[in-house]
This record gives sequence, structure tokens and C-alpha cells, in this order.
Amino acid sequence: MRTCSARTPISLVPPDVGDCAPASHRLVTALSVCPRVRAFVLVEVILVVSILALFVAMVQTNLFGTMRHGRFKSAVQDFVSAMQMAASSAAESSRRYEMIIDLSEQTYTLRQITSSDLSEVLDEEIIIEGQFGEICRVAYVEFDDSTYTNEGKAKFRVGHKGWHYGGKVVFLDESEQPHTVLVSRITPIVELVDGDPALMTPKGKDEVPFL
Repeated sequence: MRTCSARTPISLVPPDVGDCAPASHRLVTALSVCPRVRAFVLVEVILVVSILALFVAMVQTNLFGTMRHGRFKSAVQDFVSAMQMAASSAAESSRRYEMIIDLSEQTYTLRQITSSDLSEVLDEEIIIEGQFGEICRVAYVEFDDSTYTNEGKAKFRVGHKGWHYGGKVVFLDESEQPHTVLVSRITPIVELVDGDPALMTPKGKDEVPFL
């Protein structure tokens, strides 16, 4: 007599991929997920490196710009200090001084005037000689009597009564941005300002006595 035994029904639902899944099945699943994880991490690394590179570039640009501006300010300040020294010394004594700006050579010379011949510069009269350059270039000089020059030599003379003429010396930095040294016959102060402001012309264009 034959005995019949019940068969276990076959499930069509795939086994759950979990902790109870066979080890071989978990390994295949992990290998299929890892490439996606690695790609995501790589994208994150590239993004972070790109942001850092951009930040470094911005810092370098600002730093170099600040350094260039600092070198320009330093070069112009030497010129301003020389003119201020001449004005202060003349105000406290009977000495007379002349600042000669050579726009063609981009140089300047401060001398003490010791003779009546103003056209001749004696070696013993020279107090300071300086050079401008690419980071600090004189563009033009304008006096408060409306005379203007962008070549040759321009001269500012100062005596006990102050500057013989007022005016402005316009410099250009490496970025071709203007900066102006202002000289006033009213005050001995020589001032450096940004930009190229209009020159204030005195009501009466009489010269200050060169004493």
C-alpha cells in the first residue's frame, strides 16, 4: 500500500536579502552597491577640491592686489614726504626749495636753491633724487594757473611764504588707476588722494611771492 506525503509548496517570492540571506547572496549585493558608493565619494572629493582651489585663487588675487597697492603707495609717499619736508623747512627758515619732476625720465629731484639762476641745478644743491617706475608712473602735471604738461619737466618751488604755484601731480598705478598729489599755495600740506579730482583754482591767480 502506497503512502502519500505532503510536499512543501514552492514559493515564487525571492528570499529576503537581509541578515538571514545566504552569505553568497549578500556578497553579490554588496559588490553591486560599492561602485555607486565609490562614484558618489569621488564626486564629493572633486567638489571639495574645486571649492578649495577657488578660495585659494581669490585669496591670492586679493593678496597680490594689496601688495601692489602697497608698493605704489610707498613709492608715491616717498615723493610726498620729500615735498612736505621742503615746505616745512622753507616755512621755518629763509631757505628756498624746488621739486623738479621729469615726466620723460620718470624721475624727481629736490634741491635747495642757492643762486639767482633758477635754470641751473648745482650738484651741491641736490638733496633727494628719486625714480618712479612702472608701478608708479606720472601721467601729467597741472598747475592752478591752468598750465598743463605731460612731458618734459615740471617744477614746484616753495619759500617762506609757501608754494609759488599750486597744482596736482597725477600718477597711474599698474592697473592704470589715477592717484593725485595735491599742492596748494594756501597751505604747505601736500596731500595724496585717490582718483583725479578737479583742481581748485584760486580766485586771484596771483603768484605767491617766492621768498
